[in-house]
Amino acid sequence: MSKILIRGAKVLGGAPQDVLIDGEVVEAVGAGLSAEGAEVVEAAGKVLLPGLVDLHTHLREPGREDSETVLTGTRAAASGGYTAVFAMANTFPVADTAGVVEQVWRLGREHGYCDVQPIGAVTVGLEGKKLAELGAMHESAAGVTVFSDDGKCVDDAVIMRRALEYVKAFGGVVAQHAQEPRLTEGAQMNEGVVSAELGLGGWPAVAEESIIARDVLLADHVGSRVHICHLSTAGSVEIVRWAKSRGIQVTAEVTPHHLLLTDELVRTYDPVYKVNPPLRTERDVLALREALADGTIDIVATDHAPHPHEDKDCEWAAAAMGMVGLETALSVVQETMVDTGLLDWAGVADRMSVQPARIGQATGHGRPVSAGEPANLTLVDTAYRGRVDPAGFASRSRNTPYQGRELPGRVTHTWLRGKATLVDGKLT
Repeated sequence: MSKILIRGAKVLGGAPQDVLIDGEVVEAVGAGLSAEGAEVVEAAGKVLLPGLVDLHTHLREPGREDSETVLTGTRAAASGGYTAVFAMANTFPVADTAGVVEQVWRLGREHGYCDVQPIGAVTVGLEGKKLAELGAMHESAAGVTVFSDDGKCVDDAVIMRRALEYVKAFGGVVAQHAQEPRLTEGAQMNEGVVSAELGLGGWPAVAEESIIARDVLLADHVGSRVHICHLSTAGSVEIVRWAKSRGIQVTAEVTPHHLLLTDELVRTYDPVYKVNPPLRTERDVLALREALADGTIDIVATDHAPHPHEDKDCEWAAAAMGMVGLETALSVVQETMVDTGLLDWAGVADRMSVQPARIGQATGHGRPVSAGEPANLTLVDTAYRGRVDPAGFASRSRNTPYQGRELPGRVTHTWLRGKATLVDGKLT
């Protein structure tokens, strides 16, 4: 593999430096570097980050290849600056056995646009009744360390306790989709003023918050790790903040769309805004931003949820929940966190690479941009502004809430272990 010289990039937003890649690793970082025969990438004014890591992606394969495949999903990931994604278990068949998680893992290795780490189901068939083969999935070639029934909540406290106890044996983590099912029966959007005015079934904040409160106490009781998926309310922030102050092993994520969009958009009745958990209020959005800035919320995760056109182009009540997010996540974070002064680019690297890699134990990712480290990198033109056009997405699905919206920033290059997967905004 030839050498690559990235010239004049602002590493983590700092002073311009040159970065020399040799093979799969960073050979040197400094001023005035040169290398005979190296491919030169002019990066003046651009920000260089460690490759992004998404702890919450739906790749849909096996079973829903009409929505997404491992190939199209990882191409979307590379386009968004990601070098590793964690694939959720709600596939068909469910990723609740060693065989299925190994299938997804091998597909990721074959396609090569980013590393794919499968997440194993907590319960058989996501039915919440019996623990899945947690140990076998961990011992498989996929080496699963994160388990989740995402899409459904592990609402049985005994099952949740047993899962936390089980994964503790090998340092795993249970990622909970916090949604008390009895409190959300028939729910269509956030419960509040807008739902009352529209006459749509309300999804109360307490449905999320009650599960988080229970699970941090369970994690404390058994001394295990719990991760909260797509935290969305101000009350949830306060519970996680309290739990961390007690030394409980809890981490949490927020999605880009919950950092930017509010339930006021549901007034359009456009199903593109239908998502689980639902879009919340402006007060919640501001609380989530502050919590991400101060570290109460550890990471940004996309919850990339692709759906075919017919599942979204229908009446609100019949529409599927979810939004694609891999290709717009960094732009949304720039608008909501960087351009507002809440985070600098080093903070973005921490929340979108370092911490998700740590939580998911993604070896080789989330590493410093320094000599001897794996060359998993992404280069961002932060001065760019443009309107989102889903026609150009690499994802198989187009259900983005940002169509036609102007967002800042554009990923121009992505390197996975020194191999370019994106060059000048185009997939290799």
